[in-house]
Amino acid sequence: MSRRVGRVLIGALTGASAVCFLIGARTPTAYANNDPAQPSQRKIYSQSVTENYNYRFGADHPFLPSLAATDTGEFINPKAFPTAKYCGHCHQEAHAEWRQSAHANSFRTPWYTRNVNLLTEEKGVEFTRHCEGCHNPTALTSGALTKGSPVNRKFDEDGVTCSVCHAIQKVDTRGTGSYVLAQPAVMVDEQGTPIYGEVSDKQILTHLDLHSKAVMKDFYRTSEYCSACHKAALPKQLNDYKWQRAIFLYDEWQQSSFAKQSPLPFYTKDAVSNCQTCHMPREELTLSDSGAKDGKLASHRWLGANTIMSKFYNYDVQMEKTVAFLRNNVFNIDLFGLEKNGGAMTAPVGTEPISIAAGDTVTVSVIIQNKGIAHSHVPEQRDMYESWVEFEAKDSSGRILSHSGGLEANGDLDPRAHSFTNRLINAKGEINALHQVWDNRVVAYNNTIASGRSQIVRYQFRIPPNAKSPISVTARVNYRRFDQHFMDFAMQTQHYPQPIVDMASRTRTFQLGANPATPPDPADNPLWMRWNNYGIAMLDAQQYAESVRAFEQVAKLRPDYTDAYTNIAIASFQWQRYDDSRTNLDKALKLSPHNARALYYLALVERNQGNLDSAISDLREVITQFPRSRDAHRELGFSLYQQHKYDEARAEYETLQTIDPDDLAAHYILSIVYRRLGMTEKASYESAMFADQKDDPTASTYALEFLRRHTDVANETVPWHTHSDLTPESSQPKQGGMAAQ
Repeated sequence: MSRRVGRVLIGALTGASAVCFLIGARTPTAYANNDPAQPSQRKIYSQSVTENYNYRFGADHPFLPSLAATDTGEFINPKAFPTAKYCGHCHQEAHAEWRQSAHANSFRTPWYTRNVNLLTEEKGVEFTRHCEGCHNPTALTSGALTKGSPVNRKFDEDGVTCSVCHAIQKVDTRGTGSYVLAQPAVMVDEQGTPIYGEVSDKQILTHLDLHSKAVMKDFYRTSEYCSACHKAALPKQLNDYKWQRAIFLYDEWQQSSFAKQSPLPFYTKDAVSNCQTCHMPREELTLSDSGAKDGKLASHRWLGANTIMSKFYNYDVQMEKTVAFLRNNVFNIDLFGLEKNGGAMTAPVGTEPISIAAGDTVTVSVIIQNKGIAHSHVPEQRDMYESWVEFEAKDSSGRILSHSGGLEANGDLDPRAHSFTNRLINAKGEINALHQVWDNRVVAYNNTIASGRSQIVRYQFRIPPNAKSPISVTARVNYRRFDQHFMDFAMQTQHYPQPIVDMASRTRTFQLGANPATPPDPADNPLWMRWNNYGIAMLDAQQYAESVRAFEQVAKLRPDYTDAYTNIAIASFQWQRYDDSRTNLDKALKLSPHNARALYYLALVERNQGNLDSAISDLREVITQFPRSRDAHRELGFSLYQQHKYDEARAEYETLQTIDPDDLAAHYILSIVYRRLGMTEKASYESAMFADQKDDPTASTYALEFLRRHTDVANETVPWHTHSDLTPESSQPKQGGMAAQ
């Protein structure tokens, strides 16, 4: 940190009181006249920016389409942001970790700049405010994002730097940069007034409490803090179309078992985990850091899944830790069931004897369980991330009998592979292959796995007559940062190599002939959980009868397990068999009276059967146990609305909006409720929000046009399909790998 002469803060302690003498220190009145950190200079700077700034989206909202704001509404001179190097003088460990993080490199990576330059070329630099509110807040708040800006952008190299995160005063959960940023200060005086600019080490070390007050706030340790950027929408100002949700990691976390704020997840956790728990764990120091406690510091690597950044910049430590993070018990892969020659499935594999022979057609059902991520896989910009299932069957000689999920000669993933992605389609019915989100019209399909959920993938192949026993079958989840097409565009080359991480894998071997049942394998989940995950996968695949059958197996294995009966009830409810659902919910509540998960679904059954009073009573009890359950508030609000209890319904939906400001049902019902309560201005606002945020009923035509031309991709939209080496007509192996049927 700077050791500027004449900025020494001397603390004199007398009795219980402390008297601070600021000798030449930076107080609000002790600045050089031309110092960019001087409060009066901020106004001068802001006025100078205003003269040439394009207020394309309105003078009252200078940073749109980003939702970012500054504390005074003025621009902030980029020279008023202390550099990361300045902070790194005392915080060596944090600085070294930050330098290798995605935050530090949020603006300068070629794949990001190439993409954002597309937006600039197509629509103008003013539209990039939508991106830079999170990728480059200094550029946004300095007013640099306007045509012909004279702002010196040396700060681009630091991306989201220390003084950005530690100068945020307030956030909300709308995302897209929904924070309030103040001019950074590394210290405050005894009255709490910020001392702007660089101050000396001695000042800070003498008054660490005043440094802490300036740079730390309690909400920095919450997931809500992260939501300001790790949740985003595409507003009409960006796409000239309508509001569309883009990413929603905060919402996914808030509804997951990790947050423990909802009763609805299929599994529960022992303790709450927020964003910081997973992405900022406390680790042993390797360098000196004044912010450490007991020799440990909250990691400023923010480990996630950015493998290509680590490779490109040769961040070996970041790469090693990122790969370990991706492999840290994230998935469970279960080779769950095996069918032969179109017969019944034998499952779970290993628990029942089975016989296979050369010439048999075999179908393997693989269950992928997302058990270790508090959000979906893959998260964020899913259209260009690439994670997929690779399946391989081979005999003992090493001969490949079946392979799905391979890479083509140019590095592209086989389009018939089962991938955890979506497809963003534009108004021409074409894929936005370069992440042109501002041209999005519809998501053709979404094949990601939600937190705590499971997905089934089925593979079919034929065992040739000369196969050598035994036959080994392997399924693995692979990941690389970007699909090859986007990576080659970003790097302006062909077949740019990317690291591919094997996140999880599972192998089983089968003898040609008899395969008796075997003892439980430590690599597998307990038997009841294997059935439970299969039931979840069947539920999400809309195979309700099979889902009920699976959950009934769980109940037989664990008759004391409340959720077994609740899960049967959920599948029955989706199947519109309300009496069966009610019967199983009664069993669940007999085992666990006041169980919030069972009560929630009981309320839905009761409402469908016309018993609104009971539904309202049960939902109120759920909310007592889970006051931040967005689902319970939404359903209670609707039940009260049905009873014309508009004030009470209003209260529930307004509470819901404090959890999710963009809840579509809240916009719709509040637009009606407010009008009936005579609150016409609020009613008009909610009506407009609903109209903008609801799905466009015509957009499906764009998706259908795309899927009509891409049948391999279209097959992935079918919840129950099989990846097969065989043609339906001849049952003979197809050339070129597996096709989805």
